[in-house]
Amino acid sequence: MHGHGGDYKDLVVFLAAAGVMVPLVNRLKISPVLGFLAAGVVLGPDGLARFAHALPFLSYFTIGDPGQLAQLSELGVAFLLFMIGLELSWERLRAMRRLVFGLGMMQVGVCAAVIGGGFLLIGQTLASAAVLGMGLALSSTAVVMPVLAERGRLKGVVGRLTFAILLAQDLSVAPILITVTVLAAVAQQGGALDPAILGQSLFTLIPAAVGLGLLVLLGRVVLRPMFRSVARARKADQGGELFVAASLLVVVGAGLAAQASGLSMSIGALVAGVLLAETEFRREVEVSIEPFKGLLLGVFFVGVGLGLDLDAIAADPVGVFGLALALTAVKAGVIFALARLWGLGARPALETALVLAPAGEFAFVIFATGMVEGLAPPGLTNAVALSATVSIFSIPLLAMIGQKLAKRSEPDATTLPDVPAPTGADGAVIIVGFGRVGRLIGEMLKAHDQAFIALDTDAAAVAAGRRDGFEVFYGDAGRREMLQHCGVQSTRALIVTMDAPAKVDEVVQTARAMREDLILIARARDDQHAMRLYGLGVTDAVPETTEASLQLAENTLVDLGVPMGLVLASIHERRDQFRKAFQAATPVERRNRPSRALRRTARSPRPEPAPAKD
Repeated sequence: MHGHGGDYKDLVVFLAAAGVMVPLVNRLKISPVLGFLAAGVVLGPDGLARFAHALPFLSYFTIGDPGQLAQLSELGVAFLLFMIGLELSWERLRAMRRLVFGLGMMQVGVCAAVIGGGFLLIGQTLASAAVLGMGLALSSTAVVMPVLAERGRLKGVVGRLTFAILLAQDLSVAPILITVTVLAAVAQQGGALDPAILGQSLFTLIPAAVGLGLLVLLGRVVLRPMFRSVARARKADQGGELFVAASLLVVVGAGLAAQASGLSMSIGALVAGVLLAETEFRREVEVSIEPFKGLLLGVFFVGVGLGLDLDAIAADPVGVFGLALALTAVKAGVIFALARLWGLGARPALETALVLAPAGEFAFVIFATGMVEGLAPPGLTNAVALSATVSIFSIPLLAMIGQKLAKRSEPDATTLPDVPAPTGADGAVIIVGFGRVGRLIGEMLKAHDQAFIALDTDAAAVAAGRRDGFEVFYGDAGRREMLQHCGVQSTRALIVTMDAPAKVDEVVQTARAMREDLILIARARDDQHAMRLYGLGVTDAVPETTEASLQLAENTLVDLGVPMGLVLASIHERRDQFRKAFQAATPVERRNRPSRALRRTARSPRPEPAPAKD
């Protein structure tokens, strides 16, 4: 048993960096990605550890064994790919096939050929140049996606194009690794292409294909029933943490299954995300996974910083930075030309090229495989890997430059018809609660061609709504993160239809705090509840018992023989009293229009029965 906690020291140091350094760079308006990268440099062997022999206490503030964080780092990339998969669906993938398998794969092939050709010109063998070219052709999904998200660029043309190319790159990792194995087999035969050796190498594709097929099949059969069971347990107040546990199980389990089949963990997580994107639990899973994704990606960025060899940079700064600049420039030029060829405008193409030009995390995997197979010379490969690491550090800066250049052009001048916008509530209405009231509202919105999505915490109601063709998701709208994932920042209106007053209040408070200009309409239990909702900032509150009582009273009085005029006058008077009370409960800054909670138009008097004929 380890009594001094040394086994956990590196993890504690990382958590301390995440809790101290990252908030500090946020306050300085610097990208958190740069904060984690800088933390890796400072806490690594070339940072504070350099002075530990003179000041032994510094060893408590450094990461001594980067390998301990390697598995967590791999999980971080897998979680990112899983979240990307949640934004996809099989239909969306089919719609994107031209960009993913056209432009994306073309980018990988052309960049690999151009960069590999450059290494051939400086005297490398064909196999070595191919390994280096294929590794450097890939970009960093783990860095580019968070950086674009920070800058609000994911939903535009540039973000969607970048996403399609990164997806193609991620899908090409397994074929590239197999190609490296084939090249090694060819090299062992003295350059001769032995069909038997080639067939044996290609035979390694079969387990990967079978594993991928089983993963898809198992996911379609198991995922929805599993999450429905968890949702029922959650509704019975048996622990919301079960949803987090189930989400983690899906990510890690799919990743390990893919690894066992010879694929990367990230590909397995991506497939699991795509499968879950088809279900009603997608939004809840996004919210559950988000904190883990951010923290584990932080581990990845710290690992990249730890791998930066400052001594090697100091020994040859011109060579390291020169090579990084040359590789970035060549790759940016190729991507820019391909994007223009694909019909993208000059400045969006330039922004896309800039963020994708630096190297990616999978380059190190491919370089390591190439060295193990004896194809990549260690000296040159390590120098190239160091330059690749330096280029990754430049991604936030290049993204900022690209966005500034893009702002000088007309926004979204280019369209990408084969890249559907991410699904969500962009411009649509959000209905919270999809029981009888919510469903009727949804049917009326659909009848008038108004797009909407709905949220409910009742798995049965969600399943029934989806069977009828409505876009309904399982999720708690009282959570700020859930409303964010549903697109509350761009929705046109939010309607709360639940019959639990406390929960209605919670959703109203959360939504109003997120958007002051949001049209917010809520179902109230009675007039007292409606006044409370107006105080919380709703646009309109509809008290169900009040309106029902007034209509019942109107019918009763008329049927008892009270003159219609007197009945209507008294009903109008009572409604006006309620409206004045609602107006008084509304904050002063929101009293720009009268309440529409109770109907203003009375029903037409019933026609008098025709006199009987003699």
